Amino acid sequence: MGASTINVPFSSKVLVIGGGPGGSYAAAALAREGIDVVLLEAAKFPRYHIGESMLPSLRHFLRFIDAERKVEAHGFQKKPGAAILFNQWTREGYTYFGQNNHSWNVVRSEFDEILLRHAEECGAKVYEEHKVTEITFAEGSNYRPTSATFTTGTGEVRSIAFDYLVDASGRAGIMSTKYLKSRHMNETLKNIACWAYWKGADMYAPATDRENSPWFEALTDESGWAWFIPLQDKIVSVGIVMDSKVSAAKRAAGSAAAGDGKSYTLQDHYLAQFAFVPRLKKLLGGAELRVDATGQTPTVKSASDFSYTASSYAGDHWRLVGDASAFIDPFFSSGVHLAISGGLTAAVTIAASIRQHCSEEEAGNFHDHKVAVSYTRFLLTVLGAYKQIRNQQVIFFCADRGWKLLTVHHQQVPVLNDIDEGNFDRAFDLIRPVIQGTADAGKMLTEDELQKAMARRRDFVTHIFVPTDPEMQQRVGTRLGMNVLAPGAPILTKDQISSLSAGDEDTEWVLNQANASKTISDFYTGPDRLLGEVVDGLIGCTERGNLGLARVSEKSQVRRK
Repeated sequence: MGASTINVPFSSKVLVIGGGPGGSYAAAALAREGIDVVLLEAAKFPRYHIGESMLPSLRHFLRFIDAERKVEAHGFQKKPGAAILFNQWTREGYTYFGQNNHSWNVVRSEFDEILLRHAEECGAKVYEEHKVTEITFAEGSNYRPTSATFTTGTGEVRSIAFDYLVDASGRAGIMSTKYLKSRHMNETLKNIACWAYWKGADMYAPATDRENSPWFEALTDESGWAWFIPLQDKIVSVGIVMDSKVSAAKRAAGSAAAGDGKSYTLQDHYLAQFAFVPRLKKLLGGAELRVDATGQTPTVKSASDFSYTASSYAGDHWRLVGDASAFIDPFFSSGVHLAISGGLTAAVTIAASIRQHCSEEEAGNFHDHKVAVSYTRFLLTVLGAYKQIRNQQVIFFCADRGWKLLTVHHQQVPVLNDIDEGNFDRAFDLIRPVIQGTADAGKMLTEDELQKAMARRRDFVTHIFVPTDPEMQQRVGTRLGMNVLAPGAPILTKDQISSLSAGDEDTEWVLNQANASKTISDFYTGPDRLLGEVVDGLIGCTERGNLGLARVSEKSQVRRK
């Protein structure tokens, strides 16, 4: 249950601030290598946290540190895929993770504690209720951290010296907010979320391969979306994410309608939004809101200003991990994936620096590159989803063959102001020839060309959410060969998709979704993909006992565009 305060050493090779998924993962990976690690966590575990729906990549990362069986055995709700409805006039899309590749919807207090205890079992020295308040830097350095001051649960003030720092301090982000002043809010995704827990809801797609998958639905007024995430013990997490200005306007209107002397609570505001998600409301059926610890009051929680990034994720003997580095939006469940993948690259690059596989500057650059690329891939995918959320208006018109349904696109989702050009280039080298419509993938892009390329990329990834299901994918795979849909198969051109689908809409949807999945395989794969991409002549070495970075010859490098 965590080491006692009296045993906190005065120094450590590596200090990890924060015991969430990113910090625990980094500590576990380093401790398994015999590297001296101290982890200081401000809270007492288990502690509440939102962010319950996991991507299938989680299994691969957990397997790498021998924690997969612990999570599987805990009994979390299995997640075979996810259903997404962007438009009430169409059927939902479905992302299927594949047979024997399920993920989980987790109770974060329980999941996070499993990872923290696993880090302890791996040899990390873990101290809960130890809050880091100050960091000291080497004199004359460019923010090279050397020691930290912390307070204990009893009010004692202590300090610890270290050689390397992993800042996994969550949204507080002590390095980026207090010292580096490098956090930038994402202006495109200024949203607010409110959520609560329900008991007794119905399930999505019972008696199918999709049974009890989480459900995500766009609000019909195009202001945001909602989640419906089944947890164990038949509890469901249900949340609403809205543009913050729209949310404020709705609350003001609700208060005005309530009249003088009557309060319009967060719960009232939350419940009012179910009018904009009719399919989710139907799934809730006769479910009841769970009450708080007093057994009397339903608890609705909220959070805002949660989309941001740091300008850099690594420096001289420090790494930023998880929410301390960046957070995008809860839409595609990216939080834990980014935290754990960042925890791994932090561990790999610190081990590489300690073992002199490369210089500390090269190691830091590797981590910075990996976090930036992962962040950008997710950000563009989320922006692709918001483009669909904000373009739902439909009209009918009468043609020779009867009434037809058209979607009218009337809103734009800004891109360039929140995406660094270099990160975009690096994140999507794989498909630049496709999205640019040119074979000259090495040419420099003007700002106008970059905007167009991003728009095409955003359109490309929206195919992840097209209306398909496992049965449809199996039918198409049987007819065309499953190798066409495989993640490692070549990306198909529009002409190839048109030829293969031969006018069949289901086939076209499946092929487009397969194409999109090939470009975001980060979501489905783990350490091998993450560490196998060459960065400045370096790749990750995953051999236990030799964790770090390895140089590759120029001939064996994948050509970087």
